[in-house]
Amino acid sequence: MKLKTALLSAVATVALTPMAFADAHEGERGRDGQLNIIYWQAPSILNPYLSGGTKDIEASSLIIEPLARYDQTGAMVPYLAEEIPTVGNGGVSEDLTTITWKLKEGLLWSDGTPVTSADVVFTAQYCMDPEGGCAQLSKFDGVETVEALDDLTVKVTFGAAQPNPYQPFMGGQSPIIQAAQFAECLGAKAPECTDANFGPIGTGPFVVTDFRTNDVIELVANDNYRDPSKPAFATVTFKGGGDATAAGRAVLETGEFDYAWNLQLAPDVIASMAEAGVGTPVSAFGTLVERLEMNMTDPSPSLEEGVRATAAAPHPFLSDEAVRRALSMAIDRDLLVEVGYGQAGRPTCNLVPGPEIYASTENTGCLVQDIEGANALLDDAGWVDSNGDGIREKDGVELRILYQTSTNAVRQDFQALIKEWWGEIGVETELRNIDSSVFFGGDPGSPDTFQRFYADVEMYANNFDGTDPQAYLGQYTCDKAPKPESQWQGENINRFCDPAYDALVAELGATADQAERSRIAIALNDMLTKDTMTIVPLVDRGRVSAHANSLAGVVLNTWDSELWNAADWYRVGDNR
Repeated sequence: MKLKTALLSAVATVALTPMAFADAHEGERGRDGQLNIIYWQAPSILNPYLSGGTKDIEASSLIIEPLARYDQTGAMVPYLAEEIPTVGNGGVSEDLTTITWKLKEGLLWSDGTPVTSADVVFTAQYCMDPEGGCAQLSKFDGVETVEALDDLTVKVTFGAAQPNPYQPFMGGQSPIIQAAQFAECLGAKAPECTDANFGPIGTGPFVVTDFRTNDVIELVANDNYRDPSKPAFATVTFKGGGDATAAGRAVLETGEFDYAWNLQLAPDVIASMAEAGVGTPVSAFGTLVERLEMNMTDPSPSLEEGVRATAAAPHPFLSDEAVRRALSMAIDRDLLVEVGYGQAGRPTCNLVPGPEIYASTENTGCLVQDIEGANALLDDAGWVDSNGDGIREKDGVELRILYQTSTNAVRQDFQALIKEWWGEIGVETELRNIDSSVFFGGDPGSPDTFQRFYADVEMYANNFDGTDPQAYLGQYTCDKAPKPESQWQGENINRFCDPAYDALVAELGATADQAERSRIAIALNDMLTKDTMTIVPLVDRGRVSAHANSLAGVVLNTWDSELWNAADWYRVGDNR
């Protein structure tokens, strides 16, 4: 009965229809002309199954859509699906081993062909192909089969009871792709399908007309979009690149753009820009955590390709928990928040800072900087400065760290501070920053992606769709480490591998009782952070973006793509 009750309770958080924010502004599709969006991290691909980068996932969400999304409250809302399946409406079996989705009637791809259940089945095959290196594979954990019951009905069967069956095909990270377009792109061929990956045929409000990777996307309204009055904009220019400062100014000061994403700027800088009265900053907390990932494998260029940064070569000093723990202890998170985010940031030791029921309340040990304690810990572990050069070493291995992140003023400030603190505990740090379009791109041939991780430590932030962290925590199982055989795709960025962790992830997937789910999720969070320090959280970041005062319908959403309701955006007043 607990299993059934858990899914019946989902009804309370399900919205029956997508929110119609622009009802008062209905009219002809394309009536409001041009929309200009700027992401200072430029998209490098429009296929979220081949990139874990937020900028790629969000740009894609203008074009391809999932069966359902999460709204700004975290509630589930149907998009391509007729309704959210539950035990109560018969869409989820009482034993929680199946979920059955029904597509809306009359859905068309942007090329005018019908959307059918075969496309949903194909999407699962595409991501679950063992040679494809799907960046969203954790969404399909536990899936045994995906089958079409008829043209509009899809049944997902799990190998065991699945208390949270809303993982596949939910949210911006798991959209439906067209089977006909991607038919020849399965497995290892996936990265080779440039036309499909750069210009997917979709069901979303817009269609790609030109994509200059790491630069500009040009789009037009989808003539086959399911609501004849949407989108309000006829054309979209999606500009990528530059930096957060330029993006903020383009919306808040000059009015060149209508929407700017992720203004990772000091709070006084944003406030100063907003004084121009042209645009409005918007912010909300979700699950976005700026953190350090400790590479558990050796990224040394002296190793041959195929061994470098893989499980075949353990890291020479980050494999030592004492070193990882000391690096965390040396950091002053309060100062990082003050310098980087102000009221839009909170110090955290958790990878999963929310929702509250999933946040570890006992994991607070990192919140107070302890340089003296870090030095003592390294001394006790045998890491000493034996030759007086200020760098600790042990058995001929020196604590020299290559610390990389994307190019951004706040991140470079963080790097400078952390380098200084690590210097106080005998660690020499080389700083490297990489253009965000490359760092967060999915190019399997690039040595500079965050998945490839050719550094000792790297810093970035991401979050998860919805309010349940099961798939997010499931990313750190042993099988999801990026490697050459997976086209360097995979979600387990730091190559952490612990069979006990994998077993606990499986237990979470089979547990319905909410109290138990919370307990297990917190234990998983603590294994990655408090217990092993393979992930070192720094700041629970509020999402800060900005829109022109003339752009209406914007609802900032931290639980899904930030562009989740772009079909509902419209123009009010003067264009600038």
